[in-house]
Amino acid sequence: MSTERIDTSVAHPARRYNYWLGGKDHFAADRASGDAIAAAWPSAPVAARENRRFLQRAVRYLAGEVGIRQFLDIGTGLPTADNTHEVAQAIAPQTRVVYVDNDPMVMVHARALLTSAPEGRTAYLEADLRDPGRILAHPEVRSTLDFSEPIGLMLVAVLHFIHGEGAGLPIVRELLAALPPGSYLVASNATKDPSPPEVAALYDRMLAAGQTDIWPRDRAEFSALFEGLELVDPGVVLVNDWRSEDEPPPRPTGAEVAVYGAVGKLG
Repeated sequence: MSTERIDTSVAHPARRYNYWLGGKDHFAADRASGDAIAAAWPSAPVAARENRRFLQRAVRYLAGEVGIRQFLDIGTGLPTADNTHEVAQAIAPQTRVVYVDNDPMVMVHARALLTSAPEGRTAYLEADLRDPGRILAHPEVRSTLDFSEPIGLMLVAVLHFIHGEGAGLPIVRELLAALPPGSYLVASNATKDPSPPEVAALYDRMLAAGQTDIWPRDRAEFSALFEGLELVDPGVVLVNDWRSEDEPPPRPTGAEVAVYGAVGKLG
């Protein structure tokens, strides 16, 4: 894929996330956007790292304790250490993973760097979460994943780019409707719930002014995404509290992280 389609003048969430994680694949616009958000929310890089650890713990749980052997990871982001297939294939080398992102730069790097174990398979699709039907019907998805067997649907730090009260719910419902029983949803979304009032108010002003592209969801709206699913303990919590007992101290506070996460099973 040609990199000519990559617009370096406009910030992109995947590249900004890479910047916060200490990566190298970002441009001036991404750094400016990341710094602007961090000025209002200084712990944004901490939240990014905790969200990544949540993804890794969730994948280890699904691959190791549940036995999930295929994943649909939408909103992949730029490759870093311990990506979904690396975590899963370290447990079960035959695991198959489809990565989906709407940034062509992500796909360029993914194809170059995300190499599957010989027993498994990885595939890459440039598509947008706002068009779940295209993702589900795409030949790359259908040839890689077996929709008669359980699938781990990963929507980690991507739903908060879908703006509007309740706007994420129909997308999640359409994706889950295509999955067989025994599948799992892993999701996370930024929230203002644990933030001090002054930080929440500043964030509201930034959102209204178009200075951030992250739409925070409260506990009730985020929990609604899991209605009808069997929540895995400890349920809906901030990502730093999801099965993090073995994470080394010091641990961040809820206000520093301000991202909800949960894992639910489709009956």
